[in-house]
Amino acid sequence: MLAVETQTGQKDGGQKVFVELSFGVIGRTLPADHGYGLYSAIAHQCPSIHEQAGVSIATIPGEPDRRGKILLSRNSQLKIRLPYVADTIALVLPLAGQTLKIGQHSIQLNIPQIFPLRPYEKLRSRIVTIKKFQEPEPFLEAVNRQMNTLGIQGNAFVPQDETGQPLRKAIKIKSYSVVGFSLIVTDLSEEDSIKLQACGLGGKHRMGCGIFTAFPRVWRFQDV
Repeated sequence: MLAVETQTGQKDGGQKVFVELSFGVIGRTLPADHGYGLYSAIAHQCPSIHEQAGVSIATIPGEPDRRGKILLSRNSQLKIRLPYVADTIALVLPLAGQTLKIGQHSIQLNIPQIFPLRPYEKLRSRIVTIKKFQEPEPFLEAVNRQMNTLGIQGNAFVPQDETGQPLRKAIKIKSYSVVGFSLIVTDLSEEDSIKLQACGLGGKHRMGCGIFTAFPRVWRFQDV
């Protein structure tokens, strides 16, 4: 039986309401860079997801082992963000109870819970990729243009790594890599916070890119 949180979703002048399906994950390890492999495994079980607009698939968080893998825990979850439309949600519900193969790794998914998007004044994305923008300053200019197009007002910046450099990230898709940056957006209104979470920024949303979430209580980019 599907577990649904009782709070209502956000509604905004007839715009689509977005929700997040959260699947508990049973497994031991995953590749640290598993965005493309996860999407491929989900698409194998739910082929129609290719044609669905507005679907974002976050990578699964875990503890990095510094050898190219992450260690999963009871808190590791698969989160899929999508419009609150019965037909769209029905397409991904068959994932419940399924085993996904991601490279040499396997995970099993539990029955999902559905949560509304909640507004936060400050959001972060593990990686945002914008085609042809691989340097921090032009990347931020492109970010601001996209936010302006969406009508989102906020202060966007790239956090620094331990050496004081802009926090650059990359994901591998088949035989090539896509470069992006971690991104923080602050000073968001409630409406703009929901819109940023629903729309995201950049591309590759089904491979874990451009997805914005609240900061964990102790912020570390554990979902490497």
